Amino acid sequence: MARPNAPRLAVVQSTANASTVSERVRQLQAQAKVLAREHVEELLDAMKRVERLAAEIGEGGDAYPAGIRDLARRVAEDAEVKAQAIEAIGGRAQ
Repeated sequence: MARPNAPRLAVVQSTANASTVSERVRQLQAQAKVLAREHVEELLDAMKRVERLAAEIGEGGDAYPAGIRDLARRVAEDAEVKAQAIEAIGGRAQ
């Protein structure tokens, strides 16, 4: 069973076939960009989970203390705005 926060392993192309150092550098940079995109996607997924959970608590009624409901509502709104900003920036970066 995999640990929830264990790093994901992926098969990447070998840079041994590259004939020059600059080709190897380009290949490694391309691989790093792919991994960075995956990492940002993980962040967005986590933010969306936080947004959903916070919204549920914010709308949870009297079962939750009023201060927690209010804070949860603000967290949900903030997470939504920040996730949209990350998605917009990510869209421009591609």
